[in-house]
Amino acid sequence: MKFQRTTLCYISKGEDWLFIHKSRKNDQNVGKYLGIGGHIEKDETPDECIVREIFEETGLTGEDLSGLKKYGDILFVSDIYGEEEMHVYLADYAAPEDKKLQSCEEGELIWINKDKADELPVWEGDLIMFDLLRRKEQFKLRLEYEGDKLKKVDFLN
Repeated sequence: MKFQRTTLCYISKGEDWLFIHKSRKNDQNVGKYLGIGGHIEKDETPDECIVREIFEETGLTGEDLSGLKKYGDILFVSDIYGEEEMHVYLADYAAPEDKKLQSCEEGELIWINKDKADELPVWEGDLIMFDLLRRKEQFKLRLEYEGDKLKKVDFLN
């Protein structure tokens, strides 16, 4: 099993967060809703990665966002998918209202009220993360899965 390093950002527009409904085949997240993000490339920092991934998946640039800030780290441990170190961010949409998001080959981009996010098909641990992000609390979590089932949650210091 492999170890991955990734980033994830929830972009706010009013009371909504921008999600991608994953549809790419052979993706462990197919059918789930996630924030914007992806794999950290060699010699790339998490901060550089999230800006690149936001642009690649949405067409939004740094000028289209305000308040981009890292809020947490998650160690995702899976008996199927291996381990993933995720760096989690929040940002505010600051683009002109007439700016359109580009289409994304990984799935559909959709704005969803952040209070309705818990009703989406997501990883169980995302529900804990959503609560922390809504309160803008810093966090470090270890989420342990067997298959798609969350088996253990550790809050780390």
